[in-house]
Amino acid sequence: MKQEHIKEILDILEDTYPDAECALHHQNVFQLIVAVALSAQTTDKSVNQVTPDLFAAYPDAFALGNADPEEVSEYIRRIGMYKTKSKNIVKMAKMLADQYDGKVPEDYDKLVELPGVGRKTANVVLSVGFGHQRIAVDTHVFRVANRIGFVSEKDVLKTEMALMEVIPEDRWSRTHHSLIFHGRNCCDARKPACENCSIKELCEKHL
Repeated sequence: MKQEHIKEILDILEDTYPDAECALHHQNVFQLIVAVALSAQTTDKSVNQVTPDLFAAYPDAFALGNADPEEVSEYIRRIGMYKTKSKNIVKMAKMLADQYDGKVPEDYDKLVELPGVGRKTANVVLSVGFGHQRIAVDTHVFRVANRIGFVSEKDVLKTEMALMEVIPEDRWSRTHHSLIFHGRNCCDARKPACENCSIKELCEKHL
């Protein structure tokens, strides 16, 4: 896709979703990284339903790192893979407490060393928590970016790398949120609402 078309699509999406931002409720970077880790293969809405009680019980890395994973799992049992996630966030919190004085490191390599933290989670934390320009590729970003023609890749990592090539760096984070909102609100996986799409005339699927 030509750069002028990409820019036009980005402008339209930003106008369509002016409030596009991280939908996970959090008050600090610690809560953010826990919430993002919990959001794997489940919805942000589901995570937001369980985190208020979780964070009330375990307000920081020291409290969560000393917790019993089985007790933690009771707070998050409504979301997918809750037993595995409870073990991971306890291990992650303990590592934060032991190695980083309870603080979330502002460093990609250190972030992905934390239990339960992959590339997407690290990118979201760096973008939302610390203000770095990042494109975190979740299922919505992967689907929409490839469907509308920004890139043409078969996996998440190649999609991220390709998007970083075609999207201006100062728009990476904003593009991430715009594509997520478009995927949630219009460009559905099974039945995209093309008749209501603000970028239909520029989408490669319809050209």
